[in-house]
Amino acid sequence: MNHTQYYQEQQEAKRLHDRISSFLDDFKVGTLLGNSGIRKLRGAKPLAVFTAIFALPFSGNNFSRGIVNNRELEFQKDSAYEFLKNPRYNWRMFLLNLVTMVIRFMDVLTCEQREKVLVIDDSTYDRSRSKMVELLSWVYDHNARRHLKGFKLLTLGWSDGVSFLPLDFILSSSSTASKRLQGVKKKVDKRCCGYKRRMESMAKSTQHLEAMVKRILARGIRADYLLMDSWFAFPALLATLGKHLPVICMGKDMPKVFYRHQGDWLTLGRLFAKLKKRRGKARILASVVVETKKEQKIKIVFVRHRHKRKWLAILSTRIDLAEEEIIRIYGKRWDIEVFFKMMKHYLNLERETQLRDFDGIIGHITIVMSRYVFLTFEQRCHDDPRTLGTLFFACSEERRDLSLVEAMQRLLSLALDKVRAAGMIAEDAVLAIIDTVMGLAVDMLQTGKKLAHNKNLVSVI
Repeated sequence: MNHTQYYQEQQEAKRLHDRISSFLDDFKVGTLLGNSGIRKLRGAKPLAVFTAIFALPFSGNNFSRGIVNNRELEFQKDSAYEFLKNPRYNWRMFLLNLVTMVIRFMDVLTCEQREKVLVIDDSTYDRSRSKMVELLSWVYDHNARRHLKGFKLLTLGWSDGVSFLPLDFILSSSSTASKRLQGVKKKVDKRCCGYKRRMESMAKSTQHLEAMVKRILARGIRADYLLMDSWFAFPALLATLGKHLPVICMGKDMPKVFYRHQGDWLTLGRLFAKLKKRRGKARILASVVVETKKEQKIKIVFVRHRHKRKWLAILSTRIDLAEEEIIRIYGKRWDIEVFFKMMKHYLNLERETQLRDFDGIIGHITIVMSRYVFLTFEQRCHDDPRTLGTLFFACSEERRDLSLVEAMQRLLSLALDKVRAAGMIAEDAVLAIIDTVMGLAVDMLQTGKKLAHNKNLVSVI
């Protein structure tokens, strides 16, 4: 064994441990846990349990090796399970309080003129091998184009064009009782957080979007636009959410959704066919202001599809925005795609533990999102010279906002989702961006895994 390399990896792992401890101390995670009702009942302190679970992927361990069978911890596995499964713990408040503090830090690094956005999207939470998980249901995976057992993870995040932070989420089961494989197994007080989370899970996912947005804005978090994918591009939802923030979303040609143009009610496809197109190889083919059946005016920008002889449509409830601005701002939605990839591939969202209790799954997802917040904070501190001190802040320019060209690249990359089932193009594009934007985070993860592997070799020898 190369002792020099092993020593270097030890030092890197120690620096990683110090950065984790500094993050937890600087943002007062212990206090945030207490303010969210996550307090010590018996056994270990909540912060100690949280830290042990939080650090698992950075040391290359899963829940079984790092918690259940780890004799070096100051608490037993039962304390960890009780910590996750307590229905009275307000994990939503904890995540929101933590991210609010991080956003305040990042607001100092950027000017007031830069657009801050809220992003809404969902992704599958795969539990295909499970049978007895509480509220387990059949959900449809649009990427794989098949039904699987699990949940839908509806997430609301914040982005300034450089960093993305998750603010709130709903773990959705099916709103149709026949599609739910398991019901509510745990009797909980109707006043506690666990009961409210279960009721949220069994309702339609779009039903709680307005409450999520209002909850974020009530905390004083500034956002100029709300970005969504085509799965949420319904006139009723645009009208509801448009009361709080201007909405920019991808459009979808649906047979029952019509827009009024020059007195005629047209689907998106028929509307595009009626418009006059720009000549040549223009990226923006056409734009038009129309009216929905909710008597709301929206602006639709049609963009050329890069891989097919088709088009993409972007809808904006703010009709005075220029076409280029609509495209550029919508490009910031790509960050949530990177977030889901990072959560599943590197932070062990689905693979780390096989909890059956719904409260336990909620607690674990919150901790995994806290890991992403930590990595985003570290990546911003690493890349932004303004974080180095007063002198650097005064002499350095702020991180450049997303440009129109970059937004076009992101927007057209989103179109690859349509052909994801046919090949690996979209996967490669997503992984390439992850490697670029989150390179530091990946290096930290790999270092922890190497150290854990070397420790196992030493113990065997």
